[in-house]
Amino acid sequence: MTTVNITTNKNTVTVDGGSSVVTVATQGPQGPTFSSSNLSMNDSAKVDGSVIYYSSSAGEYKADNLQTILSLVDGGNF
Repeated sequence: MTTVNITTNKNTVTVDGGSSVVTVATQGPQGPTFSSSNLSMNDSAKVDGSVIYYSSSAGEYKADNLQTILSLVDGGNF
């Protein structure tokens, strides 16, 4: 008879001893799924150094010449 020690530690199963088969009976919680259809991005006016930002009025992320790395300043309004 082979003795098998099984310990669990938050989503980790460690099996020590013998040649054993471990089957996980219950799948743990999964993170949210990502779909590109949930993300709207408008980069038609992008320029060199554009910063991606969210426009609530347009309901989309944008990259344009209004927000660039050159317009980001310490204490700036962006």
